[in-house]
Amino acid sequence: MNTSGEPATSPATHSAATGADAALAARLAARDSAALREAIALHAGALHRVAYRMTGDAHEAEDIVQEAMLRLWDHAPNIAARHPVGSEAAGALKLGGWLQRVATNLAIDRLRRARRLSGGEFPDSEDDAPLADALIEANERDLSARALIAALPERQRAAIVLTYYEELPNAAAAEALDMNIKAFESLLLRARTALRHAYAARAEGGAL
Repeated sequence: MNTSGEPATSPATHSAATGADAALAARLAARDSAALREAIALHAGALHRVAYRMTGDAHEAEDIVQEAMLRLWDHAPNIAARHPVGSEAAGALKLGGWLQRVATNLAIDRLRRARRLSGGEFPDSEDDAPLADALIEANERDLSARALIAALPERQRAAIVLTYYEELPNAAAAEALDMNIKAFESLLLRARTALRHAYAARAEGGAL
């Protein structure tokens, strides 16, 4: 709540509402290197957080952030053309969401490549058993919980990271994974179910 009594808005929400992201995209499209530094300052931290929680490797996370920023630089002319400054579309542009989608997909690609090289495959199987949200929330900083999350299939892991660590609403997490909301909710259910089963199995084995 701000001093006027109105609900406070986040920087990302404010930038979208005022078209600031469209202005930044226009500067990137004009090959303004200062704009790239500004985009890095605004978004690199959040991207690194997602990438690290997905891959568990700080160097991989840094590479993913750099690649995401390079893709923003490369795609800026098209982004700016679709969201001209001052237009209605400009207010809808969210560079943070675009970058998060790119970084998430890059992390998934790297995880899949690593699993192919190691010969390991973990199917994204369906299961309708429930998982209490509190299980994840209470253990999100616990190393054993991180290990269980790291063992999930790539897209399930992304669903957990975006929902419980980044605290994105389902609609934003679905957008980051290029999914519709119903498909994302189904994926999240499978992820939570798999995590509950893994947690229970480890607990029974005395590993927790």
